[in-house]
Amino acid sequence: MRAAQVTSFHPDRPVAGLSLNEVDPPHAPEHWSVVDVHVAALNHHDVWSLKGVGLSPDALPMTLGTDAAGVTADGRRVMVHAVVGGDGHGVGPQERRSILSEKYAGTLAEQVIVPTANLVDVPATMSLETAACLPTAWLTAYSLVFRGAQLTPGQSVLIQGAGGGVSSAAMLLALAAGITVHVTSRDPAKRERAAQYGAQAWEPGARLPHRVDAVIETVGKATWGHSVRSLRPGGVIAIAGATTGDPDVAELTRVFFQELRIQGVTMGTREDLAALAQFVATRDIQVPIDSRFPLAEVDQAIARLAGGEHYGKILLDMRGGHAAA
Repeated sequence: MRAAQVTSFHPDRPVAGLSLNEVDPPHAPEHWSVVDVHVAALNHHDVWSLKGVGLSPDALPMTLGTDAAGVTADGRRVMVHAVVGGDGHGVGPQERRSILSEKYAGTLAEQVIVPTANLVDVPATMSLETAACLPTAWLTAYSLVFRGAQLTPGQSVLIQGAGGGVSSAAMLLALAAGITVHVTSRDPAKRERAAQYGAQAWEPGARLPHRVDAVIETVGKATWGHSVRSLRPGGVIAIAGATTGDPDVAELTRVFFQELRIQGVTMGTREDLAALAQFVATRDIQVPIDSRFPLAEVDQAIARLAGGEHYGKILLDMRGGHAAA
C-alpha cells in the first residue's frame, strides 16, 4: 500500500523530507483494528514532523497523519481517535500517551491500524470528508470551548487568531451553541470571513466593547496581554498552544487580583470526539474545507498547508480524486 512518510528532516523546506512510499499493509495485533482510509486531513503537526519537531531520527521513516475517516473490515464507518496510550487500550496501562505519527504509523496511508477502542462511529448523516476533519483541531476546539472554558449559551468569548485550524473551529462551535463570539486577526480577509459567519471581528489588540466570559488562546506571546485584559473578573483563559512562544510577562498581578483562571487543554477523549461528531451533525455545522488532493499529490497538499494561505481543512482522498482549491 502507499503511505506518505517523513524520511528526513528539513526545517526550512519541510516538503523536501516527504516521500510517497510503498509499504507493507499493516497487521493488527489483538485489540487493534485495520481501517481502510477513505479520507485523511492534514494538520500542522504534519509540518512540524517534517521539520523534525517532536520526532527523533531513529523513528524514520514515519507515516504522517493524525486525522482520518474510513471503513473497517466489518463495514463500520469510523473516524480515528489519534491518541494512543495513557489508558491501557491496546498497549497496556503503563505506556505514555502519544499521537499517531509519533510512535505508531499515522493516517496518511491507504490503511492505518489503531486500538479498536480508538474507533468512533461516524453519524449516519455525516460524510466521511467531514468526519476526517474532526479528530485533532476540531476536537481540541471542542474541548477548549465546552470543557476548558465551560461556556454556555448566552455567554461571550474572545478567540485569538481567527483563521487557524483550532481557532476557526472554536468559532463555529461557539456560534452554534449560542455564544457571542469575538475574534481577532491581522488579515482583513479572515476578519471579513469570520464576520460572515456571525462573529464580531477585530484587529489584534483592539479594545472590545465589553469584557468577555472566556478567552480561547492558541497564539501565546503575541496575544497574551490582550487576552488577560479582555477577560471579566472571574473569567477563564483556555489555552491549547502558543504558536508565538511563551509571553515575556505573565501578568500574574492581574490574574490573582481579578481571580482569573487559566486552563490548559490537550485534544480530548474518545467520548469527546463522539460528542463533537453528534454536535456537528445535529447542528448541521458546515466544516470549512479548503482543498482536496489525491494521495499522489500529497507534496502539493503539504506545501499548501505550510504556506499558511489556506482557510479550512486540507484533505487527501485515498481513493482517487483531484485537487480543488
